[in-house]
Formats: sequence, C-alpha cells, structure tokens
Amino acid sequence: MKTAGLSYREEVRAADKEAVRAIVNASGFFSEEEIAIAAELVEERLLHGEKSGYFFLFAEQTGTVVGYTCFGPIPGSLHSYDLYWIAVDDKLRHRGIGKDLVFRSEALVGQRGGKRIYIETSARPQYKETVAFYLACGCRQEAFLEDFYAPGDSKLIFVKEVLV
Repeated sequence: MKTAGLSYREEVRAADKEAVRAIVNASGFFSEEEIAIAAELVEERLLHGEKSGYFFLFAEQTGTVVGYTCFGPIPGSLHSYDLYWIAVDDKLRHRGIGKDLVFRSEALVGQRGGKRIYIETSARPQYKETVAFYLACGCRQEAFLEDFYAPGDSKLIFVKEVLV
C-alpha cells in the first residue's frame, strides 16, 4: 500500500536535522547516542557538502519529512557503499515507503558508480522485522558477528547488488 502525495529530494536542509532526530527517536529502536549520530550526519552534510561522504534521500508528504536514507561510499573501496540509515515515520510504516527509499537510494548509488550496498543491523529479536524487510528488498545476509554491539547483541551485515 503506497502513501499518496509523496515526493523525494536529495537536497539537505537545516530543518532536516530535527526531522531526522524525531523520526529516529520515535522508532524506539535507538539509544540517545545513536539518535545523536543520525542528526550529526545531517550536520556533516550541511557543513561539508558531498565531501562529507554522506548522501541523503528524503521522502516528504505535504512538505514534512516522513522517511529518509543516509548512504555513502566506503572509504578505500572501489564501488561499495554503506546504507548508514533508513527510517520511516512510525505512523507511516508498512506502506511501501521504506522499500521505495531503498530502491531509489540504490539507483542513486548506481548513478555514482556504486555496485554493492552494505547494511548493518542488530540481530536482537526486536530487529526481526528489520531483517525481514532487508530480505524483502533483495538483500542477502553476508555476515553474522556474534556479540558485536554487546553480549547477546550480534551484528548482521547484508549486501545488496546495485541493479541500475
């Protein structure tokens, strides 16, 4: 089910810092430190532009940010990118916005010469739906790093081949 009236933009605006903070915070998945990092990446992009290595795609509905991705090239790699963040307003989840953001971000990565996108997430039970989402987007699990974040909190690494 799609949400009507969505538009997408790559341009990063000053107000995006608080929009990102609000969306990530409302998910209930992230610590204060992680929420601060998400907002910090917007600030880095605003301060340094493309040289920051952080690229964004924002989904908006009637001028309000309702979801976003943050991605960038992996330093030292020829054509690999990280998907650092993807988040959608909790009230609008399960409507296809997240998948649309992934596929649109994949196209942007491809336009920049990227061939693979890497995505990291926790293996904690609360991320079961997240794992299913990545698999449904055509990602495959590439690695499992036991107790990476903390005891009992392992890291999963997914990869998506860019199909552009």
